[in-house]
Amino acid sequence: MKWWKYALIGIPLLVVIVYVGLPRVLHVLGLHPSHHVPPFDLAGKRALIITTSHDTLGETGKATGVFGSEMSVPYYVFLDAGMAVDIASIQGGEIPVEPHSMGWPLATPEDRRFRKDPAAMSKLKNSIPISQIDPARYDVYYMAGGWGAAYDLAQSDELADVITRANANGKILSSVCHGALGLVSAKAEDGSPLIEGRRVTGVTDRQIRQLGIEVTPKHPETELRKAGAEFESRTAFVDMFATHVVVDGNIVTGQNQNSGYETAHRVLEILAD
Repeated sequence: MKWWKYALIGIPLLVVIVYVGLPRVLHVLGLHPSHHVPPFDLAGKRALIITTSHDTLGETGKATGVFGSEMSVPYYVFLDAGMAVDIASIQGGEIPVEPHSMGWPLATPEDRRFRKDPAAMSKLKNSIPISQIDPARYDVYYMAGGWGAAYDLAQSDELADVITRANANGKILSSVCHGALGLVSAKAEDGSPLIEGRRVTGVTDRQIRQLGIEVTPKHPETELRKAGAEFESRTAFVDMFATHVVVDGNIVTGQNQNSGYETAHRVLEILAD
């Protein structure tokens, strides 16, 4: 058989192997680790997922937004527990999504489910402006990350006010990765920074350096420490394969994109109690 005949067989086979195998390799390394969420019956409870509205990575001109699984995973963990789930963003309207974060090879089953779900996609395209949110309406306020969040979560007075008042009403406050920036400008009932002296986590400065996104204006680990938080994290040979979840009273935070399942699970546990 001539070489070109081998190529006609070998190249398509190699493409299939890479297409099927790469997501599995990433999973084995630690991306989106398996986490079992048992059944919960929380009908009557309400959750609000809050995302960025920012779509450009600084002066690079590159597209950015919310990281897909940081929105889709908690969305379905809450929904499957019987909760009503809404999606809000800083400005409202269509939410920008980090390119490729809901596609191969990074997509979770929830990402694929979300893209095929007309109700979920409608919420993505018609998100509620954070200025229109009643802090007493929801039981859970969950802030998703993505690089876009570095540009508007900590900077939003409206979000800070919602989180401040939600905390005063005894609501559960939660975040993953860059979503933790939504906590840094909120206040405790005595007027001090909400997370001062509280145990929290978010994406590490090390992971930001490793991914080469230091161009972003706010880095969660740095900002959380500035606000007086007791920052916790875990590391791996590359931090994007690490994961960690911290529960401190009504605040539940996940380290990065790998932490969505467990973070949402811990929220359900608190609600169930």
